[in-house]
Amino acid sequence: MPDGQVLEFSGLTKRFGTISAVADLTCRVQPGRITAFLGPNGAGKTTTLRMLLGLIRPTSGSATIGGRRYDELAHPLRTVGAVLEATGFHPGRTGAAHLTVYAQAAGIPRSRVDEVLELVGLTQAAGRKVGGYSLGMRQRLGVAFALLGDPGVLVLDEPTNGLDPEGIRWMRSFLRTLSAEGRTILVSSHLLAEVQQTVDAALIISGGRLVFEGSLADLAYQEVPVTLVDAPDRGALVAALEGAGVPLEQLRTGIQVQGLDATRVGAIAASAGIALSALTDRGPALEEIFLEYVNGTRPPRLLTDDPQQAPPVDASPVAGEAVEPAEPAEHTAPDEDPEPRVDDEEGANR
Repeated sequence: MPDGQVLEFSGLTKRFGTISAVADLTCRVQPGRITAFLGPNGAGKTTTLRMLLGLIRPTSGSATIGGRRYDELAHPLRTVGAVLEATGFHPGRTGAAHLTVYAQAAGIPRSRVDEVLELVGLTQAAGRKVGGYSLGMRQRLGVAFALLGDPGVLVLDEPTNGLDPEGIRWMRSFLRTLSAEGRTILVSSHLLAEVQQTVDAALIISGGRLVFEGSLADLAYQEVPVTLVDAPDRGALVAALEGAGVPLEQLRTGIQVQGLDATRVGAIAASAGIALSALTDRGPALEEIFLEYVNGTRPPRLLTDDPQQAPPVDASPVAGEAVEPAEPAEHTAPDEDPEPRVDDEEGANR
């Protein structure tokens, strides 16, 4: 079974002329979990991934895979598999032919081509030319390429693009199973909603700078709890809460209490003999919090600010879920060139 590797970004910076695409990015991506790399279009995600994969050189800082830069890896395809957003498949070649060429170049047995095609649900389409593939099928072909060397690290840029609902469900299950095997998985997206059912941890980047690092539980955490409570006798409940000195706001849907969690609010009601009809912890949706970080209305939260506060990330509750080959999907784009080229002045997609 392949070993996952720590991905480490240390002071990573990339400038294109006067434009700073990535600025002093410092963070780690750990094995055995799925980490989301989030940010709006133009935030610097793709530029960061291209530096990690040796496609462009950083202006300063470093991006390493298991302590080594990409160009220092003895067997890159067996160490890290990547699917970036640029298309890299010739429309006149079959899916199987593409993978066979890559496998031969890397010294990978031809039998592995059949294995990965089955894993991504493209066995029946293997002999068809890629020009006839839907965007989702080409996305799957990119994932098959990334898996050719059975790497311990997977870097996937917008992996659910072009997949239909069944394909998205399959991708989630697939990534969880790979993560449970101990692999390191980094998944980029510009929408938290697309990945929040899949990932364990998140990195959020905005304007080229890291603004959040932690688990999804950390992302949802509020320093000041908010509780929504209601009772058939709302007047008595308001009197009990005000008598306890609790700040509150009466809404159409109930009473919103600031500064106390549901347990403490429930205790106040119980001590006053008040029966409740509603009692829930309430806070902004993850997507709202994500946008607050991106827009700068919420201060950055980085593990490097207080490493003692970095909690362990819980494994996915369905990490051991079995993966079954899925049917070909409908819609979006895959992979990058298998042989990275280094170009200091090459523009980034983001």
